[in-house]
Parts: sequence; structure tokens; C-alpha cells
Amino acid sequence: MSLTRKMLKAMGIEDEKIDQIIDAHTETVEALKADRDKFKEDADKLPEVQKKLDDAKAAAEKDGKDPFKVKYEAIKEEFANFKKDIEEKETKSRKEAAYKALLKDAGVSEKRIDSILRVTDLEEAKLDADGKFENASELKKSIKEEWSDFIVTNGKQGADTPNPPPSGSGKAYKDRAEIMAIKDTAERQKAIAENMNLFR
Repeated sequence: MSLTRKMLKAMGIEDEKIDQIIDAHTETVEALKADRDKFKEDADKLPEVQKKLDDAKAAAEKDGKDPFKVKYEAIKEEFANFKKDIEEKETKSRKEAAYKALLKDAGVSEKRIDSILRVTDLEEAKLDADGKFENASELKKSIKEEWSDFIVTNGKQGADTPNPPPSGSGKAYKDRAEIMAIKDTAERQKAIAENMNLFR
């Protein structure tokens, strides 16, 4: 039942008061209508929003990708790569330390060890539980063959003469660079033995 002037007049309300009541009632009704229209408009949007949510969910399920899971997997992979990098560096360091020990044990001059390490590929070499090479004896043998020119012989030697006379049919060399330039391994080793004063 609506509020009318006729009803208010029948209730004995003065005309001036009737106008005020009608105005206030009209404002209230208009405000309610505005709220109703807004709620209706929002309600009309709900199916559209729901459809977008359903579409997004369907797409995620189709791709099998949950955004949070994707982010988690990316972080997990990054951490795994970081951990692998650290482990590889640690393994390389342990291999180099073990190879240094082998070089020293084989009698290689300590001055040459770092240079030899720089040109040696230890990637395929394997360490045992004690941090030593599994094929240490084979490696040591190959060191003695490959780096024989850098192996220091500890023995009693006579007085050092700047230019020793050639022994037998040997040749005297000016410096060790000249000897190291000899291509033939046997000849180079013979020259080193005959001119040890240049290598001390």
C-alpha cells in the first residue's frame, strides 16, 4: 500500500506536514530504487564474471598448470641448478687438490704444478671416498711420462759451473728454453740430464 496525500489528509495531518512527509517518502523511495538498480546491475554482471572464472579454471586444467605450482617449480629448478653448480665447483676443487698431490708425489717441480693443472682435463676422473683418484697409479704413470721434463731429480751433484763442458758427445746449451724447444722427447730428456745446472 502506497503513501498518498488522500490517506494522510484522512488521518487529519495538515497540508504543510503532508508535503514534508511526501517529499521525505519520495527521497527514500528514490534512494531505494537507486540501490535496487545498482544491485541488479551487479547481479547482471555475476554470470559474466563467473564465466571468466570458469574459463580460466578450464584453461588451467587443460594446460595442467596451476600458477602457484608453476612458480614453485621455477624456484625449485633455480635452486637445483644453484646446488648443482656449487657441487661441481667443490668436486673440481677436490680433484685439483688430489691431482696436485699426485704431481708432487711424481716429483714434478712445484713451480710447474699450477701450469699443468690449467691444461689438464679432470672432468672424467673419479674420486673415491677418501678423496683420491680411483685410478691413481695409472694417473701417476701417465704424469711421469707426459710431464717428465718437469720432474725434479734429487741427487748429489757436483759444483755448479756456469758453462759446463759437454760430456761425451753432448752439446752445451745457453739456457733451458733452448732445450725445451727440442722436439724429440728422448733428445730433450738427454739434453736436460746433461745440463741440469740450467734447471736448478
